[in-house]
Amino acid sequence: MDSTLEKLLQTRPAERRSDQGWTVVEIRSVPGIDDQGVIQTEANSTVSLLCVVNAPLAELVWLRNGATVKLQEANKFGNSSVCVSPVTASDDGAVFSCAMREDAATKNSVTLNVTYPPPLSAPEQVTVEEETALALSCGVQANPPVSSVKWTINGSAVDLVESGFSVSSDGVTSVLSTAVAQRSLHAGTYQCLVTSPIYGTRTKSFQVTVTDRSTFPLMPIIAGVVVICLTAVLAVLSRWHKIAQCCK
Repeated sequence: MDSTLEKLLQTRPAERRSDQGWTVVEIRSVPGIDDQGVIQTEANSTVSLLCVVNAPLAELVWLRNGATVKLQEANKFGNSSVCVSPVTASDDGAVFSCAMREDAATKNSVTLNVTYPPPLSAPEQVTVEEETALALSCGVQANPPVSSVKWTINGSAVDLVESGFSVSSDGVTSVLSTAVAQRSLHAGTYQCLVTSPIYGTRTKSFQVTVTDRSTFPLMPIIAGVVVICLTAVLAVLSRWHKIAQCCK
């Protein structure tokens, strides 16, 4: 491990400990650990963890949410380090634990609290036929949770009553939808505006085009059926003609 990083880690006091007899397993980190055992960090940053045990020959293991982290042999005894880089949204809430292999009860754990903004998506071109369903989806998952989600059409707030739209959200995606698209009501430029307490407002745009509804091609089908029927009738008549000739 880099000596400068190790020195920086060791300047931070132990925040949480787990003791069994004379053995102490301690986790130190950059950024530091609060008194609840939580490391506050941000997506795309780096978290460095150092596990220290006062038994130089003890073998250490690291776990992430209960799954073993693969370590090099030289990184298992006395002190052991783990680096999370880059931190991602999937690391939010992840629990990292350091334990003695021969005594798993002697361990220490920390939890990552990762802040990240709502996703930023490219504009979309959406084409829908009249009288069919229309749904526009916008990602809203973030930490901390977003404070507001607004939908606009051509720069004005969407009137849910007049337009026949409804808005639903599961905390991950906000969906603006209608069961029956109409060109006069629903064609235009839409924006989803997602506001975060710490990342400000992010937007996603949709250009919606409403086309005429496709008509079912009845005439070609009718013509095909007529041809098939006539062919069948002619085949039957031809067959009877041959049978009649044989019977003379």
